[in-house]
Amino acid sequence: MAGVQESRTVGTGPALADDGGPIGVIDVQLAVTARNTELLRRRAREPGELDRAAYLILRALGRLSSADINELATVLGLDASTVGRQVAALADQGLVRREPAPDDRRRSVVSATADGRDRAALTSALRQGRTRELLAGWDDESLAEFAGLLARYNAAVAAHYMTGLHLDSTGPDEAD
Repeated sequence: MAGVQESRTVGTGPALADDGGPIGVIDVQLAVTARNTELLRRRAREPGELDRAAYLILRALGRLSSADINELATVLGLDASTVGRQVAALADQGLVRREPAPDDRRRSVVSATADGRDRAALTSALRQGRTRELLAGWDDESLAEFAGLLARYNAAVAAHYMTGLHLDSTGPDEAD
């Protein structure tokens, strides 16, 4: 297939390619990426490292300072009840605090605790370290291109399936 280097590595070779051209390759590679993400979660997770849900909530709170459940749900592209359950679990672990909203005491405002911010920073450092190690042979131009394409893909997903804000590496209101 033009533009795709042949490999015998599982997940990148001709056995997983299809006749869909670049879209077919992207489809398969995204499935492999999801599998690899799960593989890294199982094999490389360090003590104190947050799971994906906790990490993304704490990153969002790091950008927003505080938010109610509905705002977090919008930023994360999730259902408010799902975010509510995840926030409750984080509160039980002492990673976030919930306080009544000053303008509506029926609503809770969530913010990260110092421990939550520390664990998010640890998780970020560990994840970036693994990524840096995996991509050690890549030049700066390739890294920048890959980062840009991932951000562009995630922005397309967000624009198509999410409403409102979404989370990225620079802030909640920009494409990721």
